[in-house]
Order: sequence, then structure tokens, then C-alpha cells
Amino acid sequence: MIDDFLNSHYIKVLPDLIPGMGWTLGLTLAGLFLGFILGAIVGLGRLSRFKIISGICSFYVEVVRGTPMLAQILFIYAGLTRDVIGFNIDPITTSIIAIAINAAAYIAEIVRGAVYSIEKGQHEAGRALGLSEKQTMRYIVWPQAFKRMIPPLGNQFVISLKDTSLLSVIAVNELLYAGKQYYNVTYTPFQTLIMVCLLYLCMTIPASLYLRRLERKLDV
Repeated sequence: MIDDFLNSHYIKVLPDLIPGMGWTLGLTLAGLFLGFILGAIVGLGRLSRFKIISGICSFYVEVVRGTPMLAQILFIYAGLTRDVIGFNIDPITTSIIAIAINAAAYIAEIVRGAVYSIEKGQHEAGRALGLSEKQTMRYIVWPQAFKRMIPPLGNQFVISLKDTSLLSVIAVNELLYAGKQYYNVTYTPFQTLIMVCLLYLCMTIPASLYLRRLERKLDV
């Protein structure tokens, strides 16, 4: 019985899925890294007292959040062609850009909400200490706000990781695409997709458990 299981497609598919799992994690981390930088800029921009800046940032958030990520992926990959921008964007670059742009819109709201939640007294305390507005943000407000961002940023990591499955439409060898390639040859979608789902859970469950532990440690 054990030999039958070891020779089944539940096991045979793993050498094909493991590299896809690596691509899924790598693309998620690269996209979220850029997405956090962009999201922080947009989130702080939404809090700007200059209406044109806050307006542009709000427009960005509404457009990205109001359109499907699949449409965003196809727009970057198939819409921004050589005829439009002078060069073609390869699937991997498209993937990182799409994750970054999509995640940034949600991270911007996380950043805005976290900074906005810091009591006004903290801003006043900074000024009382002789700090400028930027210094107050850097040394007093941002550290406290960042602590409050951790739980929703963790949720965004899990969401973005699962969203990488949409990249299969542009033939990026992430986890789901690797599974589709395997069962198209072996005609074993049942076994293959069970293993695909299990590998997604192998990534999302430890991430969720670690975040809960971190939340308790930071008392947020």
C-alpha cells in the first residue's frame, strides 16, 4: 500500500510543483516589497494637505481596487506592447509589477489607517520637543503606526500569495501553472490539484501562525 502511494501521482507530481512553489513565494515577496514602498508613498500621499497629491493618490487607490487583478495582469502583459511603450514586458517582470501595483493600493489604505489612528497628542508631543513635521512622523508617529500595520500587512501577504495563481494566464511557472502543465500530460487533475492546494496551505498556514505569534508578542 505504501509502495502504491509512493508510486502514485500524489508523489510523482512533487518535483514539478516544488519549483512552482518557489516561484510563487519569490514573486510574492518581490511584488510585496515594491508594493510596500509604493503603498507607503501613496498612503502618506492620501494624508497630504495638498489636495492635488491626495487626489492623485486617491484616484490610484480607487482605480486599482475597482478593477480585477486579472485585468491588470493582462493590461500590463498584453496591453502595454512594443507599439504602445516601445518594448515588450516579459511575464516575470509583468508578474512583479502586477503584484506590486495591486498590493500597493491595499497597503496604501493600511498605511493611511495606521497613521491616522495615532492620537493627535503624539503629533503635538513631537512639536513640543522641537521636532519638525517630518521628524515627528519619522521618530514618533511612523514607529507606532508600523506596529499597527503588521496584522493587516500579514493578511495582504496571504492574499497576494494566493493571487499569484492568476499569473498562470500569462504562463508564469508558479504553483498552479506547474500543476496544470503536469495534469495536462498525465490526465490526473484530481491528484495534482489536491497537491497544489496542500502546497498552498503549507505556505499560508505557517505564515498565519507566525503572524498571530508576532501580534501577541507586539501586543497589537
